Amino acid sequence: MTIQSDNNQLLVQAIEQMKASIDNGIFKEKELLPSEFELAKKLGISRTVLKEVLHILEEENIISIKHGFGTIVNAKPLFSTGIEQLGSVTDMIRQSGKIPGTQYISTELIQPTENDIKRFKPKTMDIIAQIKRVRTADGQPVVYCIDKVDKQLLPLEQVHTQDSLFSLLESYSNKYISYAIANIEPIGYHDQISATLNCDPDQALLLLKQMHYTQDDEPVLYSANYFRADMFSFSVLRKRV
Repeated sequence: MTIQSDNNQLLVQAIEQMKASIDNGIFKEKELLPSEFELAKKLGISRTVLKEVLHILEEENIISIKHGFGTIVNAKPLFSTGIEQLGSVTDMIRQSGKIPGTQYISTELIQPTENDIKRFKPKTMDIIAQIKRVRTADGQPVVYCIDKVDKQLLPLEQVHTQDSLFSLLESYSNKYISYAIANIEPIGYHDQISATLNCDPDQALLLLKQMHYTQDDEPVLYSANYFRADMFSFSVLRKRV
């Protein structure tokens, strides 16, 4: 066995040992890990191998390395779903065993931006409805939602009484959302949204932008959903072609 393969085996074993210690509560969520000297001694590895272990765990979002402060164990996401599975936020929360709820913020009629005009093509609209809501799980705010839709497709006076816009679109205008084009990106602290979701100052958000279409390729709903990154994780099933 070569020195390189020895190191690889040590690396894999150390990673699995760290994950097991976190899963078993030896290293607790949102708490500092021991110093690198203590960790390396506990795992029976060199500081060099330990740095690689910590780097891999950070890439997997299991820990966060805060230079000058230490390494913190991240909280496990409460909600995990495949981004290729299209469903409403209501469905996502309910499937996790939580009770979905909505804190209604506002509904207003606005002029579409240049980006909105491009998103809704070939449909043309002088005015669109913008709906802002906070989605909750067991009463805890977890997602900040900004939705834009043709004002003719929804009974705006009923929006504040409904959790799922998907269901309201179906019942009111017979528009069934068949697919969406999505883009997801991490963003830093947002003064208004992060505060509304009770995020810590260093807590990131996951912004999921989606343009929703009917089976006939009609664009009907644009959503910008800000998810708490400590509570949600998204995966993608990729197949070899």
